[in-house]
Formats: sequence, structure tokens, C-alpha cells
Amino acid sequence: MTRVFAPLACLAMALFAAAPAVVANAPAEATMGLVQRIFYYHVPSAMLMFVSAVVCGTASAAYLFRRSAAADRLASAAGELVVVFGLIVLATGPLWARKAWGVWWDWDARLTSSLLLWLMFAAYLLVRRYGGPGSEKLAGAMALFGMANVPFVYVSVNYWRTLHPKTSVIMTLEPGMRSAFWFCVSAFALLYALLLALRLRLEERRAEAEALFLALDE
Repeated sequence: MTRVFAPLACLAMALFAAAPAVVANAPAEATMGLVQRIFYYHVPSAMLMFVSAVVCGTASAAYLFRRSAAADRLASAAGELVVVFGLIVLATGPLWARKAWGVWWDWDARLTSSLLLWLMFAAYLLVRRYGGPGSEKLAGAMALFGMANVPFVYVSVNYWRTLHPKTSVIMTLEPGMRSAFWFCVSAFALLYALLLALRLRLEERRAEAEALFLALDE
């Protein structure tokens, strides 16, 4: 990963530099107009938040059942990215909602469940940081619970009456909108992969430093 990190980082920067032009050239939505373009940043961030929650939960399961230290490091890195991408979702969503719905926030199923999911993983990080000895196990159980909520958050708009668009909205995009959307998804996905790899490498270095410190004490 070390050899390809710099070229991939440059590619990610190029994609994000081109993203505003790609989004600006996408067809305008008939009813919402300019504000709809937040969609190209809001939805990819939400997708990566869900992906990271699943990665964190799966890695936590491997740690709890196999005592894999590597899996625990992956869970920690992914848990942080759930919070990071979740912040983007929670910031861009109200900006879009204010124009589209006339309110900054509505306590409907999708918005409330997304906030709760973000709070679960924020709590996960707090438990890992301040929970004391054995906190990794408690945090791992919290990550599993958070991961189990991802399908609920995703399908909530399909089963409850809500202001939020249904999951089928992506399939109804015009071709120009669809290509711009998947371009942005690719940019965010590459950024996510790079951040996860970088954060995981940091966790590995930290584990090596702790092992050396313990060896010196002995």
C-alpha cells in the first residue's frame, strides 16, 4: 500500500478537484434547482458511513470471537470514519432540508435513525478512549449493535411515512445526474479507502510502540 498510496492520493485530489465541475454540469433538478446538488455529496457520504459501520462491526466480531488484535485495530479505524462521514451527512442534510422542506430538521424515521447511528459510534469511540481496561470488548459489542442498525436506517424510508426520499431515488436519476452521482461516489470511496489505510497504519505503529515500551519495562 505504501508504494501506491501517493498516486492514489493524487488521484483522489484530482477527482475532488473535478467534482464541482462535474456536479455543475449535471442537469438541474426541476423542483429544487441548485440546492439539489448537495445530493452529490450528501448521499455518497451516507453510503460510506454505512460501509464503515459494517466494516467496524465485522472487525469487532472477529476481535470478540477470535481475539484478533489486527481486527480490533481495523474496527477502531473504521469506527472513527463512521463518525467523520456521519458528520458530513448530518451537516449537508439540514442544508438541503431547509430549502427542500422549509425546516432544518424533521424527526422522521431516516433522520432520527441516522443521528442515532452516528451517536452509537461516537459512544463507541468514547468507550474505547475512556472506558479503561477491557473497554475494547464493550466497544466491540457496541459496534455490533451499531452495525445491526444499518439495514434499519437504510430501509426506514421505505416502510415509514417520511419527508426523506426513498432508496429508489438513485434508480430514477436522469443519465446526466447518474453519471455525476457515481463520479462523486468513486471520489468519496477512494478517499475513504485511503483514510482507512492511513488510520490503520497509524494503529499498527501505535501497537508496535506499545510492545516496545512493554519490552523495555521488562
